[in-house]
Amino acid sequence: MSDMISADLVDLDLSAETKEAAARALAERMVARGRVTDLEGFLADVAAREAQMPTGLDGGIGIPHCRSEHVTEPTLAFGRSAAGIDFGAADGPADLVFLIAAPAGADDAHLTILSALARQLMNAEFTAALRSVGDAADAAALIRGEDPAPADEPRAGAEPVGEPTGGTTGDATAGTAGVAAGDGPGDSAGEESGGEGAGGGESGGEGAGESGRPFRIVAVTSCPTGIAHTYMAAESLENAGREAGVEVVVETQGSAGFTRLDPAVIAAADGVILAHDVAVREKDRFAGKPTVDTGVKAAVNRPGELIGEVRSKAARGEVTAAGGAGAGGAAGGDGATTPVGRGGESGEGYGTRLRTWLMSGVSYMVPFVAAGGLLIALGFAIGGYEINKAPSVMDHFVWTQADSWAALLYQIGGVSFAFLVPVLAGYIAYGMADRPGLVPGFVGGSIALTIDAGFLGGLAAGLISGAVVLAIQRVRIPAALRGIMPVVVIPLISSAVVGFLMFVVIGKPIASAQEAMTDWLNGLSGANAVLLGALLGLMMCFDLGGPVNKVAYTFATAGIAVSDPSDSAMKIMAAVMAAGMVPPLAMALATTVRARLFNAAERENGKAAWVLGASFISEGAIPFAAADPLRVIPSSMVGGAITGALSMAFGATLRAPHGGVFVVPLIGNPLLYLVAVAAGVCVTTALVIVLKGLRRPVPGATAQGPGGGTDPSAPSGAKQPVAA
Repeated sequence: MSDMISADLVDLDLSAETKEAAARALAERMVARGRVTDLEGFLADVAAREAQMPTGLDGGIGIPHCRSEHVTEPTLAFGRSAAGIDFGAADGPADLVFLIAAPAGADDAHLTILSALARQLMNAEFTAALRSVGDAADAAALIRGEDPAPADEPRAGAEPVGEPTGGTTGDATAGTAGVAAGDGPGDSAGEESGGEGAGGGESGGEGAGESGRPFRIVAVTSCPTGIAHTYMAAESLENAGREAGVEVVVETQGSAGFTRLDPAVIAAADGVILAHDVAVREKDRFAGKPTVDTGVKAAVNRPGELIGEVRSKAARGEVTAAGGAGAGGAAGGDGATTPVGRGGESGEGYGTRLRTWLMSGVSYMVPFVAAGGLLIALGFAIGGYEINKAPSVMDHFVWTQADSWAALLYQIGGVSFAFLVPVLAGYIAYGMADRPGLVPGFVGGSIALTIDAGFLGGLAAGLISGAVVLAIQRVRIPAALRGIMPVVVIPLISSAVVGFLMFVVIGKPIASAQEAMTDWLNGLSGANAVLLGALLGLMMCFDLGGPVNKVAYTFATAGIAVSDPSDSAMKIMAAVMAAGMVPPLAMALATTVRARLFNAAERENGKAAWVLGASFISEGAIPFAAADPLRVIPSSMVGGAITGALSMAFGATLRAPHGGVFVVPLIGNPLLYLVAVAAGVCVTTALVIVLKGLRRPVPGATAQGPGGGTDPSAPSGAKQPVAA
């Protein structure tokens, strides 16, 4: 541990006002020590990790961290701010800031030490000592687990972070936080018949394990980097378990790997807590038990509530379906999860969870859109637009006729498109209620097609199906019937309820709304169409593949997902794809014409962005937006709006929902379409260059060594942010 932090990596008077400035100030100390080779590249990796989930914790702590190819060895830097810095914690700004840097291929021993630090941050005495220490060397000694004070002046601190606590074994942690029977106060707490679960408020011993022993919980914690939140959540759950008289055994699935919980421990558990922001590996091990599935920060900030919630579920007899393990554990134990990982943690607002559920359906629908749309477009390209009137290839197919092949492609694409609404509805319900939601979701989506309710009907069917299944799962049932619930009872009742609602109650109003929206799109012309194109362009470039981008894309694909889309719908699809190509192509062009404004990693990313942009993959601009969002994102939005507006004004049409420049032959008015794309790319490039040129030169942007030449140690090759 002594080589991971020293006095020159400590700033007890951190003057930064923002989390970006704080990370830069501490990272510059790492650069000075030779621990970081490329300041801007490393900060881009930190920003990419921060974009996944804020790193602020309750109690005034900020832990920006990442794994990066620009880090030479595991390093800690510590800063203390008098004014506080906002890292996104619910209780306010952080005054203790730890910047944790790990190499992309860090060895297990170093990562275990970093995880131990994360656990120590849950120790109030440790953080209090850091707030009161007056010397940088003493602060570094505290973090290393050494005692800076004389032997006769014991310090209030913590166990050495070089010796991880909580039961770390080998390369992972699986610590028991509860107190076993006969271990004193914890035992008696667990035996009280009227004891309450932490935060649960359950009386009368509800949720307790077998008579005479404490309630037992197994937990899994994991976060995108697997360095900090993973272990802090484990420590927090273990501490809360001790206070509640509950045995808690945690499996930390971190960067250093993980040691699987003993199957006997899992079998003996009364409940499960899954606190994760990435898929839980081998999740099906926990099937058939009361389970709380939430985000990792919930376990850090409110572990007592989670323990109380799982005890309440146990008291009500709520368990996950066999083989499902909560939110979609895959049969076979490959660690797969639902497309959203979970249905939203308990502290999230309804709007956030609704967006997550909708994105669940969209993520599964998009491949059907892409495959079906491209096949249909190829059919039109080969056989002309009259190919939609060709007879079935089952009745007429001539191997040597191009029209037969065109009809085949068109009809396969049409079958693929027929799945769009059922898949959308089915996987919205899946995101809400796991696999029990699939049957009513698909049934409801198919009914939406039958009654011409279209995509609006599919959205409604998916949400209703998920809600119905969740309501059924809340009903307490005898243990003897639990085995048939997921395969008989839930599909039967939920499908009947959803079918009734779709056919009799809400289907006709939704179909009328769908028809009205279609008529509105068909009537768009002139200035209204141009304004819509600009709006869609702004949305496509706002979050580069995120929820807003997906809303615009889904709106466009919904219009062409019919056998005979209108001209307006195809114009909208063309505008959306054109705008989505702008950000990565603009970043690629900017790194070519003004390379000195970008660091080595960004210049390499720029080479990849040419291909990504040409393929209509907006995410190719994410590394640039993560490193410099205030310049890149507004510039991209301006260019995207111009491209979307021009595409609509030029009347460009597109039947294929994807493909980028590779489907230009299928575009109506292709030359003007390319002019629209080029105009947006040039505008975005110019804005980025101007805005970046106005800032002060960034150290390390040209990767120069001390003598002014190129530093031979500067990293080469394509460097994508390593944030997971």
